[in-house]
Amino acid sequence: MVRGELRDQRFPLPAGVTDVTFDRARLVNVDFTGTRFRFFIAYGSAFDGCDFSGTAVEQLVMGGTYAAAHGKERDGATWPRTVFRDCVFRRTRFPDLTAFGNVRFERCTFDRSRLRLQTNTGEAEFVDCVFIGRVRGMNFWGRPHDHDRAALGRDRNDFTGNDFTAAELDGVSFRHIDLRAQRFPGLPGYALLDRIAERVSAVLPLVDGWPDGEHREEARFALEFLADSAYAWNDDQALVSPVRMGRKLPPALREELFTAFRHTPSDTSRG
Repeated sequence: MVRGELRDQRFPLPAGVTDVTFDRARLVNVDFTGTRFRFFIAYGSAFDGCDFSGTAVEQLVMGGTYAAAHGKERDGATWPRTVFRDCVFRRTRFPDLTAFGNVRFERCTFDRSRLRLQTNTGEAEFVDCVFIGRVRGMNFWGRPHDHDRAALGRDRNDFTGNDFTAAELDGVSFRHIDLRAQRFPGLPGYALLDRIAERVSAVLPLVDGWPDGEHREEARFALEFLADSAYAWNDDQALVSPVRMGRKLPPALREELFTAFRHTPSDTSRG
């Protein structure tokens, strides 16, 4: 277990040790590059300017609860936050379904990290972070889950100023987040659009004119899901790409529909 402060050094992982818990610790300019962990948990800790390039973790808890850090039942009253500031995650291997917990990332860089199947993110905050490379199957939340708000001491997750312009977003959801407060890749691959429900209604006649029934069904399902999620999560706005027109559609039909969708009124794309 790591407590206290470590500064300006290589992380001193003893030989044969692969499990580490950070308990109210502060680490400044600590080098974790290339380190392999079986289990990594941070509880109420701060990491400033640390480099996690090439780090691989099998089980990762980034903002653990009292129970996780001390082996006791969580009382639900408090949940201290762990903060990563100005840290680098370059080709870092995040395990699938990482437990992000109550964690805040400020000005961190996620450069071609293994970020996939990350849905345990309901309490995570991201401010002025940069994402490079593929991000697959990840959820970002602007509101924490209802049952955790008292312990967190907040009813909003801070999510602003993040730069996704060099990212490939595949199955990424932004829920209750101001999309206009982020930077996204633009055309030809993405467009930030408003009035999603109105756009769906506008392009449905195009879909109804397609001769293949399976193509019509796939497009209708994708468009209705897009409209429902945009209305429920982001004030009828969405980051739209050709694949969101229907993953199973032929590429030519996806591009045709994406073009028509963008050219309906109220395009707010920054591309």
